[in-house]
Amino acid sequence: MATPDSFDYVIVGAGSAGCVLANRLTEDAEVKVLVLEAGPKDNNLWIHMPAALTYNLCHDKYNWYYHTEPQPHMDGRVMYWPRGRVIGGSSSLNAMVYIRGHALDYDRWAKREGAAGWSYFEVLPYFKRAETRVSGGDTYRGSNGPLYVSTGSQPNPLFPAFIEAGQQAGYPFTPDMNGRQQEGFGKMDMTIYKGRRWSAAMAYLKPVMKRPNLTVHTRALAGRILFEGRRAVGIEYAHEGKIKRARASREVILAGGAINSPHLLMLSGVGPADHLKEIGIPVLHDLPGVGQNLQDHIEMYVQYESTKPITLYSTFNPVNMARVGVEWLMFRRGLGASAHLEAGGFIRTNEEVEHPNIQYHFLPSLVIDHGRVRPDRHAFQAHVGPMRPTSVGWIKLKSTDPRVHPLLQPNYLATEFDRTEMREGVKLTREVFAQPAFDPYRGAELNPGPDVRTDAEIDAWVRRKADSAYHPSCTCKMGLDEMAVVDPECRVRGLEGLRVVDASIMPSVVSGNLNAPTIMIAEKASDIIRGRAPLPAEVVPVTVFKGPIKQKPAVRPLVERATVAA
Repeated sequence: MATPDSFDYVIVGAGSAGCVLANRLTEDAEVKVLVLEAGPKDNNLWIHMPAALTYNLCHDKYNWYYHTEPQPHMDGRVMYWPRGRVIGGSSSLNAMVYIRGHALDYDRWAKREGAAGWSYFEVLPYFKRAETRVSGGDTYRGSNGPLYVSTGSQPNPLFPAFIEAGQQAGYPFTPDMNGRQQEGFGKMDMTIYKGRRWSAAMAYLKPVMKRPNLTVHTRALAGRILFEGRRAVGIEYAHEGKIKRARASREVILAGGAINSPHLLMLSGVGPADHLKEIGIPVLHDLPGVGQNLQDHIEMYVQYESTKPITLYSTFNPVNMARVGVEWLMFRRGLGASAHLEAGGFIRTNEEVEHPNIQYHFLPSLVIDHGRVRPDRHAFQAHVGPMRPTSVGWIKLKSTDPRVHPLLQPNYLATEFDRTEMREGVKLTREVFAQPAFDPYRGAELNPGPDVRTDAEIDAWVRRKADSAYHPSCTCKMGLDEMAVVDPECRVRGLEGLRVVDASIMPSVVSGNLNAPTIMIAEKASDIIRGRAPLPAEVVPVTVFKGPIKQKPAVRPLVERATVAA
């Protein structure tokens, strides 16, 4: 066994959260940090070209390539879950959509779910600290952060058609779904800068790689957390063909994400005692919430043939594909410089819903089998997904070998509530596409298709076709109840010297994509870890729609969390 290396902090995972922590903790030149990343460096060209985002979903070179257990409420289907196994983590593979979630998500965390200090007013300063919005900051948006965020600018007429169709259907326009008003249709923000993917690695890790107090090991698979008594003191990991140990004099920080963080905890004897005993792992600390409370967004693709040849189908011609690639390589512009999810929206399915429960991403192309099968015609689609599902699942160990993937059971569509939201999402989306804005472009409905009309037929189609939106979360949830894994300071409950900082600590999934919230979590956690006072809360008005789902908004300023304690 090699002589242990000693650091102040050992961070497991160089994904979105790990990159942020590596940057912020090493701002203190006296602090020595080791980051362990199971995957390789992000030096593949296709990672950085936005339009090539599906390329790395087709194999496991930069991708954990996870699959779920058969889904009992979805015809027994096994679902594919790509997750980043590379510097930058899933921010090096994702669709680069920048969505923060709704203000009321964070107030729910703070008021009802035991996450004191994580209300919207308290997390907004950390969203802003992380961000540079290319078009300029304001009360809600940052202007001096590492993460560059741009708004879609491709000239395809289908993007404004989708936004206009949403308004024709009776929904509002939103100039900024990450600002004062989430609800409505509008342009999407993206983590793209000067035509390149702006991953967490580009934003946070690469600018500080030469700091003498930062060490990053790639292709380093963590096997277990090392403990002395109930205190975490390091990590045992496989690297360069050897089993090594790294000691953390201050803390071990897990930042591996909603799958890998609970996986490593359980491999280390921290988790549900009965399950650990079943697998043959000695129980260090019985913590029943580890791996439980798994939540994910599921979505459908409502697809129409295009009557005009203006979709991305033309780019799949080898000659055109070469032209797109050359233009991007030479100038970082053109079709290669976008992920093409440049329009979207948030709506409510009924007037009882307080804030949007359906999200749209619009794409001027078809996605077939996660992009692993090429489209066969000119067509466009809306990704439609409920935001706050009530079906929850779990993660469990399959083996004591850290190289063996854990069992993943999201338990999709287990509740009638979730099935109803999916059904309503299909119906409302058909209404949007039926609007005059799409008359010049709308061809035959491809999916669900003209034969899918009744509720039973829609439900059956959803079971056959719906898929993960790639947002697993909540498996090491933050809170104070008996199923909480970490407290509001991200410390693993009942142990010392151990924190979890990633999407797994969300008490419940937020209403939108998870990359921006994960970066925010790490920004805020970095101040907690360093013992710094939190950034001052920022009290701002938030537009909340009441009553009928198609009406003008009423502006309701949110009051400070402390004045409305649960």
